[in-house]
Amino acid sequence: MVCLKDPLVQKVSDLCEKISRLDSLKPSKDVDTLFTHLVLTCMPPYPIDVTKLCEKIQEMRSNLIRLCGEAEGLLEKHFSTILGSFDNPLDHLEIFPYFSNYLKLSRLEYNILSQHCSDVPSRVAFLGSGPLPLTSIVLASYHMTSTTFHNYDIDPSANSMASRLVESDPDLSKRMLFHTTDVMSVTDAFKDYDVVFLAALVGMDKEEKIGVIEHLVKYMKPGALLMLRSAHGARAFLYPVVDPCDLRGFEVLTVFHPTDEVINSVVIARKSLDLPTHSIDHGFINGSLMISCKCAEIQAFNPLNQMNMIEELAMEDHLS
Repeated sequence: MVCLKDPLVQKVSDLCEKISRLDSLKPSKDVDTLFTHLVLTCMPPYPIDVTKLCEKIQEMRSNLIRLCGEAEGLLEKHFSTILGSFDNPLDHLEIFPYFSNYLKLSRLEYNILSQHCSDVPSRVAFLGSGPLPLTSIVLASYHMTSTTFHNYDIDPSANSMASRLVESDPDLSKRMLFHTTDVMSVTDAFKDYDVVFLAALVGMDKEEKIGVIEHLVKYMKPGALLMLRSAHGARAFLYPVVDPCDLRGFEVLTVFHPTDEVINSVVIARKSLDLPTHSIDHGFINGSLMISCKCAEIQAFNPLNQMNMIEELAMEDHLS
């Protein structure tokens, strides 16, 4: 049982306490400093299993994930407001301090998706797109240039801010659609999508996340792909963890744990074609039967190594 005697847990607990005492989580020098320190603390590989944390630390972790989620939402609203003040917001995305991370994460997800999808999907859903839908924007602009993105968020103000960012672009304004609704109320519409992306903060704890996954397995069409974000090691203090065994009704295809500044792990799974949901207790990772959830803690291949350098330089030229 891991408790406060662990030096990393002690450090994270101290930071959580300091963050909890802040008057506001809106972007400020104090907020930025504490969260930067937290991320840098959790980023290096560290042999910790969050399922073995004592109850007190589990409660701290749950609280910290919610604080991180709130701060991330406020940060996105802040920069979406700034970007929305430009005539052409998409020309200024680099002002967002973590834009380069989104470029890397989106490329990572696209490379993994390409391993399991023979054709570029025509319609995808992104659940939890928020006021600054950078993943959708980057994928639509550089990787899936003919795909229509249906972005779902429960917050009408988030969708209003997000749509403002793309409305001046003649292409993206037609391919980026925004739906204000609770994803748990979406049913038959999920059958229209070849790929569903699930944001890391849709479902802030294990029970909520599994509830969303169970809803998706009920309504996604057989054979459709689910791309979702998780966390591994100490990074699980920042984001919820999705274990492959949580994905009942899906065949787990790839689990990838980055070790660089891309914080989120990436999991891709396929909605089962012929097995009833209740009978699925395992998945397949790169063709190997996964008997235990623990077997899924792998880094099967590194899609970041497959980056096209010419494309990357072209993207940098476009942004400069």
